[in-house]
Amino acid sequence: MKFAQEFRKSLQHEGFPPKWVDSAVPYGQLKKCIKKVTNELQELGLDKDTLAQLTAKQKDPSAVAFHYHLDGKAADSKHFRPRLTFFIHLKDGVAIDAKLTPSTRDFLKKIASEAKGTQDTFANESDHAKPVSEPCNSAHTASTEEELLSVRQVEVPLVFDGEFFDILQTDVSNLDALQEEEQSKLGKEITRLGQEIDQATKPSKGRKARGDLETWRNIFELYLDARIFFSTRENDHGARTSTQAVEQLRWFQDQVLSRKLIHGLKLENSRKAYTRFLNMNALLLQILKFQEINNLAVTKILKKFDKRTSLGVSREFPVTIRSNRLLAGSVAKDLCAQMSNDLISVVPQLDDYLCPICFVVAYWPVRLECQHVFCSRCLVKMSRKGERFCPLCRADVIMRAGIENFDTDRAAFLREYFPKEVKEKIRANERERNTEIFGPYSDSSCSVM
Repeated sequence: MKFAQEFRKSLQHEGFPPKWVDSAVPYGQLKKCIKKVTNELQELGLDKDTLAQLTAKQKDPSAVAFHYHLDGKAADSKHFRPRLTFFIHLKDGVAIDAKLTPSTRDFLKKIASEAKGTQDTFANESDHAKPVSEPCNSAHTASTEEELLSVRQVEVPLVFDGEFFDILQTDVSNLDALQEEEQSKLGKEITRLGQEIDQATKPSKGRKARGDLETWRNIFELYLDARIFFSTRENDHGARTSTQAVEQLRWFQDQVLSRKLIHGLKLENSRKAYTRFLNMNALLLQILKFQEINNLAVTKILKKFDKRTSLGVSREFPVTIRSNRLLAGSVAKDLCAQMSNDLISVVPQLDDYLCPICFVVAYWPVRLECQHVFCSRCLVKMSRKGERFCPLCRADVIMRAGIENFDTDRAAFLREYFPKEVKEKIRANERERNTEIFGPYSDSSCSVM
């Protein structure tokens, strides 16, 4: 199936909003415009084969016959204007026909077929140009040639390439604006949802709120493990494709269902929030799909332009247009970063509050002068061994730590948000301290015989 048909079917059957579909890349219109460009070039004697031959000769910088640039700015416009320029040889002050008539086409063919490929070895004759058979070697002859031969840069007046790139630039700019609008709306929804979950799951609001907090913690832990839209793992680092994102989102939902986490949400606000959370991910997935198919449409149409014209712009266009969203492909990454900052972070994860030494919750927390936090028990054992340096940054701070380094606010936070883990840590510290004082013993309950 041709890409144009695939593109049209994707727009019709993926459930995109009508506003999005209307803003999609006009692939069919651009294809028609390419036909106009090729006809225009052929009328000037510049069919794709001739330009391809010239392009092949441009590996040597001294043999450049033409340039096709996209960075010429159009007057009174924010868009660039493409320019096709040739280097025309002069002899005795008379220029080769710069309008690219059939005689000019013969001249360009001779440039492409010249083995030596240097633009200084061409001269103008009566009706069309012929390459000079042998370059002159004497100093006198060389100076004479320099007087007779010169090169002038001439811009070829094209119309329909400007129309093609004007349509493409306008459309890419509109898609960038559309994605910026959708990203802004979804970003605000992420912030609001984070605030609502934060308010609903404060431990001070009672037993149900504390239970929902633990459930949300498990949900977000699964969500982070799923790495739906972006992965930070070394073996698959980077943004996911929409196909990969669909698979990861299904895995996440299946895990939530199999672990019956939804039943653990006792508050109605929490259940509604979970539904909104899924809808946000579905919308983000839709944005990613729309971005992908339009990005692919731009890539395909540029390759088709190059194939039909041999002007070679497929690599230059993405750099010249400076698309911050559609061609950059950063929307999913940006929204995932915001989701981590404004939503997932409102439910504290235990991994963020572990002691780097014992890998248990850092209670009682001591904040050293270097600002690294450890549990007091680990620091006491280090100081007994005479170890002075922070295990993370190697600063000489352990022996200077005192009661003033105790982080009261962090201790209160840990008691509120991780009560089970704090109680277990306190019991573990007591068992270890009793073992140091009384020696090994069993803390199991005694039985009377």
